[in-house]
Amino acid sequence: MDQNTPKEQSKEQSKQAASERVTATPQGVVRTALVVLALCFTLAVLGRGLSESFTVFLKPISENFGWDRAQVVSIYSLTWLVSGLTAPLVGRLFDHSGPRIVYALGLLLLGSAFLIASHAQALWQFQLSIGLCVGIGVAFIGNVPNSILLGRWFGPKLPTAMAVVYSAMGGGVLALLPASQLLIDHLGWRETYQLFGFATLGLLVPLLLLPWRMFSAGSPHVTKKTDPDFIDNGWTLVSAMRHHAFWALFSTFFFTAVGMYAIAAQIVAYLIDAGFPPLQAATAWGFSGVVLVFGMLGVSALDGLIGRRPSVLLSYAISILGIFLLWLLQYYPSIILLTGFVVCFGSMMGSRGPLITATAMKIFRGKRVGTIFGTISIGSGLGSAFGSWSGGLIHDVTHGYNLLLVFALASVILGMIPFLVVPALRR
Repeated sequence: MDQNTPKEQSKEQSKQAASERVTATPQGVVRTALVVLALCFTLAVLGRGLSESFTVFLKPISENFGWDRAQVVSIYSLTWLVSGLTAPLVGRLFDHSGPRIVYALGLLLLGSAFLIASHAQALWQFQLSIGLCVGIGVAFIGNVPNSILLGRWFGPKLPTAMAVVYSAMGGGVLALLPASQLLIDHLGWRETYQLFGFATLGLLVPLLLLPWRMFSAGSPHVTKKTDPDFIDNGWTLVSAMRHHAFWALFSTFFFTAVGMYAIAAQIVAYLIDAGFPPLQAATAWGFSGVVLVFGMLGVSALDGLIGRRPSVLLSYAISILGIFLLWLLQYYPSIILLTGFVVCFGSMMGSRGPLITATAMKIFRGKRVGTIFGTISIGSGLGSAFGSWSGGLIHDVTHGYNLLLVFALASVILGMIPFLVVPALRR
């Protein structure tokens, strides 16, 4: 028996080594990279869909408690404010504790938040649960941790991978907005929040059982040596903040988010007020998730054909056309105009994100690019919060949507200006 033990151990070691070699083969690496991409996409769908579902809950919660629009929209604003401010901290926690802890905390926060919200009776309770906890939870399973993890597997192809993950916003909106409206109609908004909470917490077990050690290790082929164009210019957060490109990207994120979220937070309510049935309004905006995928891929493809600056400027022009069509809808509530609005405005929601991300990664590439990009991303969170809150306030003051649409239009134009005047943002 003792003489056979070394042989058995040798066989076990050989099997383990063979298994590792299979994993390290190009085919094995590609398969694992695609699994990681699918995981990040799924988490992004969940986070974005659950956070954007509040646009459907806005009207029933407002009517239930008799709150004005600005009060209810403040919950949605807080979600994106907290999500943006949390982004740099998520990157640091990711580096220290790894993806398993970060993603698990995100699901735990999201599930708990919806269970708390299902019993909420006061505005501050919604702000604490749907605002604070959902905002942090979304950041923990959002673009910052996803970009770090995918960077370990896709290297120079990270912009393409992130374009896929960014399109998850559309998938989340398409899947959860109509579903939320149906559940609210049949169960009520409190019961729907309970269902969301238990379902999210139920995903914790399979998440924790995934092979995170392998996922976090990254591809053996993604190193500095395999990227001949890699140059670490020694960027730090302080030196990056002294560069004009940092603030140009920050302002682009901020003003674009202000304009888009001033509208997005109230889209379903706007369409209902324009005369569309609630389910049709939620479904129509949910289909923006379909066109967003095509818009995302289309803008990314144009980036390779005509350059980054023309592609980004074209996307802004289409967004502006969408705002104009939305303005017409309150006077001519037709399916044709509704379709045009969803196609134009919906297809460009977030379509610039991968290009702005790729621009930031290219300019500030190096060891601290995650921290730098996470800080730039604060602009998006601040803009989303300020835009949605301002939109609700403008609606309450004017009792209409015209001034709100003018505000959104002006903000989108301001978001476009850096790509017109800043040389560093040109390809």
